[in-house]
Amino acid sequence: MRGRRWVVGSSLLLLGGLVLSWLAGSKLVAGAHYAIALPAGLLAQTVTLPTGHGRSVEGWFLRGDGKGAVLLLHGIRADRRQMLDRARFLHAAGYSVLLIDLPGHGASAAPRLTFGLSEAAGVKAALAYLREQAPGEGLGLIGVSLGAASFVLCQDCPQVDAAVLESMYPTIEEAVEDRLRMRLGALGVPLSKLLLWQLPLRLDITPQQLRPIEHLAAIRAPLLVASGDRDMHTTIDETRRLSGAAAQPKALWEVEGAVHQDLHAFAPAAYEERVLRFFETSFSTQGKHTAGSHGVSD
Repeated sequence: MRGRRWVVGSSLLLLGGLVLSWLAGSKLVAGAHYAIALPAGLLAQTVTLPTGHGRSVEGWFLRGDGKGAVLLLHGIRADRRQMLDRARFLHAAGYSVLLIDLPGHGASAAPRLTFGLSEAAGVKAALAYLREQAPGEGLGLIGVSLGAASFVLCQDCPQVDAAVLESMYPTIEEAVEDRLRMRLGALGVPLSKLLLWQLPLRLDITPQQLRPIEHLAAIRAPLLVASGDRDMHTTIDETRRLSGAAAQPKALWEVEGAVHQDLHAFAPAAYEERVLRFFETSFSTQGKHTAGSHGVSD
């Protein structure tokens, strides 16, 4: 009798875990779609860029003084407004800037989030647009978390001349496990398996397709890899591994005291000095655009 109760109790516990993980998975992959008004005083052009399959991404373009062009990519469950302060200091320094809503965010509709894989279509369209708008100029990118992963996972993206990758996860397995461990302790590890198990069922993708660290070496451009040294969503050891996997030239910035947060808002003066110097040095070294592309193959 006692054994039967144990079996029933264990079965109910397992069933409950499966139901809760499925509900959590539904929330994690749900996209959002809403209009975004142009902020007062921002002298930007609203652009809509086709990404294929009848979809598009929306963004703001600010034309600069010919110093170069930079694409800004926000994090998950945010939108282009997360990158406004970065856009302002870059534009003030003479750069053309494009901020977009990644697919499934803001004004860029998509049915589901895919943690960088399908969001990469928005990155590809945006880089192609910037290349057309700033021919012969250096082309750079700043990606935050999901934005960084979307760039690294991009298939046949136009070549950039420099990229800043902030708070990016190395593999989806580590990303899910880190976040659940933060909230649930050791229990988060087995529960992460239940969430990862849903990827093929919900999105028709596998965890192996969501490993940005395996594609960093293919990026033939200077990289600045940055993260807070107290970040528990992407630990500093994981960030060091990301930097180690990248090809030269590269730099690692461990932001002292920062967690998984807006690094520009956390240390604006240090951020602006470092990023402006990085782009200026990278663009002057690489000169004009080098033909080619980067990305995972189909």
